[in-house]
Amino acid sequence: MKSLCNIELTSQYIISSSKSSAPLLLPKPVKNPSYVPSKTWKIHAKAKGFNRPNLDKQNSMTNVEKRKKQEEADDKIPDVVMGRMITRILFNVGVPLVTGLGLLQMFSVIRDNNLMQIPRWLPFLTTFITLGASTLGIAYGTLSTSWDADNKGSLLGLEEAKKNWVEMWAQDDSENS
Repeated sequence: MKSLCNIELTSQYIISSSKSSAPLLLPKPVKNPSYVPSKTWKIHAKAKGFNRPNLDKQNSMTNVEKRKKQEEADDKIPDVVMGRMITRILFNVGVPLVTGLGLLQMFSVIRDNNLMQIPRWLPFLTTFITLGASTLGIAYGTLSTSWDADNKGSLLGLEEAKKNWVEMWAQDDSENS
């Protein structure tokens, strides 16, 4: 913030005008008339998050211990499970999306060739349903995957989705309390 203040040549303040709805930006009178801004600008800001403050040994040890406990609490998803999860997500998003685009193309061909009279709401409804299903496919693809690296799970993943749904909410409840 100091660097931004040093860049300003004159301070400004905002007032509202009764004639127009937009506020006016007017220069603020300088309190010290002998103040002359320097010709060279120097940024005085320090990046937050990169400079570690000097902590005493006791505080730094507790921070290290806290970090280790947090890393232990954050379980890494095995690569096998992550691969299965990505495959299920792509399938559960891709199939409804391709179906919706195919139906739109089919409705367009039917209308252009005057094969049948299709109501205008039908393409909107099918697009809404298929794009909504593809959006839900992200969540279902994640939940329907077996989170156990040794267990591959079923084809549809209904049992895994039920089990993972309960486990996910149980973890959320334990974190909030």
